[in-house]
Amino acid sequence: MRPQVLTIAGTDSGGGAGIQADLKTFEERDVFGMSVVVAVTAQNTKGVQGVYPLSIEAIEAQMRSIADDFTVSALKTGMLVDAERVETVADGIRRFVWRPLVVDPVMVAKGGAHLVAPEAIESIIRNLLPLADLITPNTPEAEVLAEMTIRSDEDREKAAKKIMMRGARAVLLKGGHDKNHPDKARDCLATKDRITWFTANRYPTPHTHGTGCTLSSLITAELAKGSPLEKGVQTAKDLLTRAIAHAPEIGHGHGPVSHWSLRSDANHD
Repeated sequence: MRPQVLTIAGTDSGGGAGIQADLKTFEERDVFGMSVVVAVTAQNTKGVQGVYPLSIEAIEAQMRSIADDFTVSALKTGMLVDAERVETVADGIRRFVWRPLVVDPVMVAKGGAHLVAPEAIESIIRNLLPLADLITPNTPEAEVLAEMTIRSDEDREKAAKKIMMRGARAVLLKGGHDKNHPDKARDCLATKDRITWFTANRYPTPHTHGTGCTLSSLITAELAKGSPLEKGVQTAKDLLTRAIAHAPEIGHGHGPVSHWSLRSDANHD
């Protein structure tokens, strides 16, 4: 039986990020994807034009439906909008004992639009971090979560450790915003045992919409299939790099990556 994997997040009407990216990723990685929609966005490659949260009742009902009929092998969270919805999602994850949990602390869209209310950040720290087997912040998100400025590799390692001290079992601090290494994308994974760096070539392209959602979904899929964390992160990093390299150049802004290149037998010509 294929692993059943859950995403709890917002939609992207442009199809490149959010729940749409998660489900595409799950399908290409041979796991069965399910979703709990927290919010609907009006969004394209140019930016986010609107965020429309679902009711607490609707979110709770979706979670109950999943728990009543499926065995969740792994799950991830994405955009959760505000503190009330963060708390609702965290309560459901605790109640249904869903693990392992990958938290993508989606706070700011590629074009700069804020996707969560300010009070949601404290709720993520208080309610979601203690449940997270892995959290995958980018540099701006890590600066908020660790309450420090990140400028160097040493800063990245320190920030990752500080975020772990707030409850997360492991932290993957992504290096997409790192200007110190213009030719390489370097991610820092901190666990209780060690720090591991993952390095890949950086491609000069604007078509990176949905990379955070896709990376966290790739890791979730690998964990659902039983992969150890470091191996799962390495597989996800390699596949995401391939997806960026073969981006389809869709849209007039930050276009999506190539989700079909994530399949094991993908043709890259």
